[in-house]
Amino acid sequence: MTAASAAPPAKTSITDKILNWIEWAGNKLPEPFMLFLVLFLITGIVSTGMEWAGVVVTVPGAEEATQVKGLFTGEGLTWFTTNLGANYIGFPPLVTVMPILLGIGIAQYSGLLAAVVRKVFGSSPAALLPYVVGFVGVIASIMADSAFVVIPPLAALVFKAAGRHPVAGLLGGFAAAGAGYSTNIFPTSLDALFAGITTSVMEALPGFHFTAVNPVSNWFFNIVSSIILGFVAGFIIDKFIEPRIIRNGISRDEIATEEEHEDSAEDAEHMRAALSPKENKALLATIIAAVLLTIVVLLAVLPGASPWRNEEGGFLPKSPLLASIVFIVVMYFMVLGLVYGVVVGTLRNTRDAVAMMTSALKEMLPFIVLAFILGNFIALFNWSGIGTWIAVTGAAALEGIGLTGFGAILGFILLASFLNLFIISGSGMWAIMAAVFVPMFAIIGYEPAFTQAAFRVGDSATQVITPMNPYMIVLLGMLRRYQPDAGLGTLMARMLPFVVPFWIVWTVILAVFFFFDLPLGPGNGIFMAE
Repeated sequence: MTAASAAPPAKTSITDKILNWIEWAGNKLPEPFMLFLVLFLITGIVSTGMEWAGVVVTVPGAEEATQVKGLFTGEGLTWFTTNLGANYIGFPPLVTVMPILLGIGIAQYSGLLAAVVRKVFGSSPAALLPYVVGFVGVIASIMADSAFVVIPPLAALVFKAAGRHPVAGLLGGFAAAGAGYSTNIFPTSLDALFAGITTSVMEALPGFHFTAVNPVSNWFFNIVSSIILGFVAGFIIDKFIEPRIIRNGISRDEIATEEEHEDSAEDAEHMRAALSPKENKALLATIIAAVLLTIVVLLAVLPGASPWRNEEGGFLPKSPLLASIVFIVVMYFMVLGLVYGVVVGTLRNTRDAVAMMTSALKEMLPFIVLAFILGNFIALFNWSGIGTWIAVTGAAALEGIGLTGFGAILGFILLASFLNLFIISGSGMWAIMAAVFVPMFAIIGYEPAFTQAAFRVGDSATQVITPMNPYMIVLLGMLRRYQPDAGLGTLMARMLPFVVPFWIVWTVILAVFFFFDLPLGPGNGIFMAE
């Protein structure tokens, strides 16, 4: 027996045990479609039992009580079989997300979004690179999940070119993109998705007046969050991540076989930071198009007789202009993407444009399938009245213990952060939490848009330390090019310095909006109108 074989096994650290448990527990969860199918059946069984028990609920301010209705009754089964398609097609996020995806698809596949990122990276001084990576990483969610694949290697490339450690850029780019995924200075498809779910669950409170939620309902909050979190990410990269990587002696050069080296060279050429003259010309044309488009929009909405004003002649709290947000977002992405694509040569005819939009929709096919069960689950929650019962009962419980202030919101954020370790899909988790908490918090006085903003805080920070995040494995492969012995635990330890500061700072930002009663977006505040 050799000495090596006789050596006792290494002890598992407490951190490793926790991470192993998270991975084990997360693997026990069914995939999202099955998860919501199970929740749908459970809701159906519980609602049926509640109807048989004669459970009723009275919404504050309503004149009559509402009887909880069961799915597995004659009325319930008839409702389900006659509304299956309507529940799916009428799922509000589909109405807003799909058009925005068409616009983003052209902006992304024409090369515009990547060119903007490369332009910002390539023109940044070495001293400011961590902060640029932090900010760009945070707002990279405009590219959806592509951000997790595009930003880290590009950040590593520009870090190395500037004489800084590429691993710091690699890790920092991923952390900023993941921990700040739910916020952006631009309206994105995620804003449309969240807004659709938020609005649909408020149907659980019939006759309850609230401010409509649209893709820009959290815009002011998102702008502030993006700027501050981008700075925080840059500070962490600059002062903690890079110095620690240097102290650990991690290689600045990729360790690869000759074949892999050739591939890396090709990747580096493809991911080069500097733009070609044609790309710079296309960006200039895009800027000119953006200015002209903005002038057209202003000329349409600013005149006093503009049809996009409301009956009082303004824009808030409701107006055709706010109802046209989806159109405006689609128009900007589509026009700017078309201009860039035509000038740079990636878009030669309408067939190319259709192919780009098709590719964008293909990336959303899993969600389109998931929306079938999501739409029916939320519809059942609302139709049965079980959502109303939970909201009213939960609100009464919070009021009974005096937990109706920011403490209740803090508990909600903590719960979202914990669940985010297991349920990576932001839309899936929001569908679950919104069905309960949006109506509940509305009853105790909070606008649905505020509850949605609070969810954003808890939704993102912890997803960069959970093994349930599939892009962690992608990042691990990139990291091993510099540090071959790196494991998932190594990666999580490197991500941890981002999680707590992001969580605390983002919560403080929300608290400032809360205590100063600042508007979260155009026409959307914190508290319900009296």
